[in-house]
Order: sequence, then C-alpha cells, then structure tokens
Amino acid sequence: MPLFAIVASSLLAGAALLPNGTSAPVAGGRVTSPAELSALVTRATRRVPSFSRQTKLSCAMCHNGFPQLTAFGRLFKLNGYTLTGLPTITEQADSAARKTLELSPIAPLSVMAIISNTSVAKTADGTQGSTTQFPQQLSLFAATEISPRAGVFTQFTYEDRSGTFSIDNVDIRMANHTRFMDRDVLYGVSLHNNPTVQDVWNTTPAWGYPFTSSAVAPAPAAATLIDGGLGQSVLGLGAYALYNDFLYAEFTGYTSAPQGMRMPLDSSASNTTHGISPYWRLALQHNFGATYAMVGTFGMVSELFPSGISGYTNRYKDYGLDAQLEHKVGEAGTLIGRATYLKENQDLTASFLAHPAVASNATNSLQSYKVNVTYLPNALHTFSAGLFGISGTQDGTLYEPGAVTGSASGKPDSQGAIFEWTHSPWLNTRIGAQYVMYSKFNGGSTSYDVASGGRNANHNNTLYCYLWFAY
Repeated sequence: MPLFAIVASSLLAGAALLPNGTSAPVAGGRVTSPAELSALVTRATRRVPSFSRQTKLSCAMCHNGFPQLTAFGRLFKLNGYTLTGLPTITEQADSAARKTLELSPIAPLSVMAIISNTSVAKTADGTQGSTTQFPQQLSLFAATEISPRAGVFTQFTYEDRSGTFSIDNVDIRMANHTRFMDRDVLYGVSLHNNPTVQDVWNTTPAWGYPFTSSAVAPAPAAATLIDGGLGQSVLGLGAYALYNDFLYAEFTGYTSAPQGMRMPLDSSASNTTHGISPYWRLALQHNFGATYAMVGTFGMVSELFPSGISGYTNRYKDYGLDAQLEHKVGEAGTLIGRATYLKENQDLTASFLAHPAVASNATNSLQSYKVNVTYLPNALHTFSAGLFGISGTQDGTLYEPGAVTGSASGKPDSQGAIFEWTHSPWLNTRIGAQYVMYSKFNGGSTSYDVASGGRNANHNNTLYCYLWFAY
C-alpha cells in the first residue's frame, strides 16, 4: 500500500505511533514503529519544531528545507496536523472506548527568529548604507494535535520596525477520510486568517518564494490584493477535499476580523469586507517515478469599503495559475521548480469618487508572475534563482511620485531577478545570502522617480544576509 494510504488510514483510525515499538493498526497493513514509518517516508520522498516533537520525526520528513513541504509534509498538513509519535494523555467517556480527551504530554511550543543585514546599491539621502535587524522577526509557535482529527498551527510575531508583538498566521483544521468510487477521499475544514496560508504548495502568496526577504529594502509599490493585502485582517472558513491523492479542491469564505481596531467596526475601520469574499482552489498532482508535478488554479473576489463600513466599495477579482515540479537527483539531491501567474481586475469606484480621489481611473488591472528554481544537492546547501515581475494600468494618483518608492510615470511596472544561497549546518538553522536585482522599478529602468534625483531601478539592488533558526 502506498505511504499516503498507510498514513491516511492511520490518521483516520486515530492510531498513534507508539515509542515502545508496539504496532499501530492501519487498513491494509501495519506500521510497527516510528523507525519503520521513517523508512517508508525515506523511500517515498526525501515542520515547525513543535510538530517535530509531536511526531518524533526529523524536520526533513516534512520539509525540503523549511518552509518547503515534502509530499509527506503536505499530507501531514491536510490531515489536520494530527500524526503523533508520543504517548498521549487520554480520557474515555464510556465503555465503548470513545475518547473525550487526547493531549500531548509536552507543551507544543517553539520559537523562530531571523537576524539580518541589508545593503542597498544606492541608499536614499540621509539614510545609513547598511541596516542590521536584531531580530528582524521573532515568532512564537503553538502548534499541535488537538484531538485525533483536529490540529492547530498558530504564530505570534514580534517585528522590530513596529516594536510590537501581534498575532500572525493561524490555521485550525479538522480532517477525516471516506471512500468514493472505491477511492480514498481526504476531506476537512480550515479556519485561518490569511488567504492562501492554508495551501500546501509553495506557489501561492503566503508560502511562496522568496521565503524570507529584507524588511527595509525598497520594494515595488504595486501588489495584488491576494498577495498579502488581507493577511491577519480577515477570518476564513473553508472546506477542502483530496480525491485519490490526485485532485484537490477547496472553497473558503472570508469576512473582516482586523486586529487593533475598535469593535464593533464603525466609521474608523479601513478595508472592511462587504459581505463574504469567496476563495477557490483547484489542483491536480501526480508522481511520475522520481518526478512529482502539480498544476493548479486559485482565485478570490473581494469587495471592500476602503474607509468605514458603508458607501462605495472597491472590488478586486484575483485569478491565479500555478505549477510546482519536484525531481529527485541522485541519492540525496532535489530540484524544485515553481511558477505563479496572477491577474487582478480592479473596480475602484470608492477610490475614484473619494474626496480627494485616491485613484485616477475607475478601473485598473495588475498582472504578476514569479518563476523560480531551487536545487538542493543535499541537506546542507540550497541554490535558488528566480524571475519576477508586475505590470498594470497607468494611474498617476494610485502610483504617485515620491522619493525612492514613488513612480514618476504613474506606472506600477517592476521586474527583476533573485539569486540565493543557503547553508544549513543543522536542519533547523539556516545561513543565507540573497541578492535581488531590478531591471525595472515602479514604471521605469532609469529616472523612475524624479523626486529622488533621477533614481534608477538598479539603485535598489539589494544584498540581504540572514540567520534563520527555529527550536
């Protein structure tokens, strides 16, 4: 029986992988120990530390270098983070042995930190040439199995720029299995606060490449709404299913749940959803020997009040296409390719009719792409290269002139490349160097913003060095 079916059946039955070596029954076979499961995983494929402690499995079982998920890692997430290798604290309600409690004996906590240094090719007047952030980010994770069919991933983050500690990504899941046309169906529900954070591929915005980047370097002015525009300000409830380990489908609805605003929401609120914002996801995946492939589509429609909770709205329609390819190279190497294309149609009635107007056009559009390849010759090193770009409708009000990050032409067009090398002396520790180079920035290659004295796109080229660890 394939690994996916074995582990899925184990999760369905709520069977634990017992540390004393006793067998855990599964449909069609038996997993007799954590060591046997590890061997199966190694043959089939080559998490935050909280999950590693929970499952008693190495981080490499779920990750091709965090946060890239392996096939096993994707299955672990879809099954609600419930696989455990620990003896649990249980309570039975009746003679039928129905469990009313199943808790891990250890606190499901872990910590992640990023320390970084950023150097920009040409600094803005009056600013320091090199910026060190200690930490750039510090996150506390509480991630664990809640019950045999439910689990949680929660992240709380401190950022040095704001000097605040706040809620970050959250994903709470329940999952189960059934049969349809004599094929396995993994199905579940997810409650989360960032569109695409629930996704299991590294092609959608929340977990897409680059996995970390400078927090202080100049960045393009334009981005689609689905690309982080609603993160930590909405709550989504969605249902998903994976049929026969081949077809994945999901539908989620989002409503406003902002942090740090007066409740209930009133005229002081910003970017509040009007009704429910629907999100959809379809993907096909298959293994071809040493090669794994996924092709998919995702999208979202959002109608927002830019200010307050009534009046005119802005409407955003995001449509995405994505693909991921993984190929085993030799005994220990992996080659991973990812591609994402996004198209956003914008109806900016509220911004266009505002006093003063926030947009010059009542309708705009954006298109963005990301294509990147990562080569992991072993568990120690990764080499990555990628291209990215965004373009859209010229709008001199929405993309106004301004020093360094403005646009003299009113165009949002930017494009460039990313090159990165990382070294992981331990699976939970990474040293990295990333170079971002721009051929176009906010509408131009040269003198893209006259407000900063004729700044060129390549003046924003950035060398970003970092230490990233979790424990």
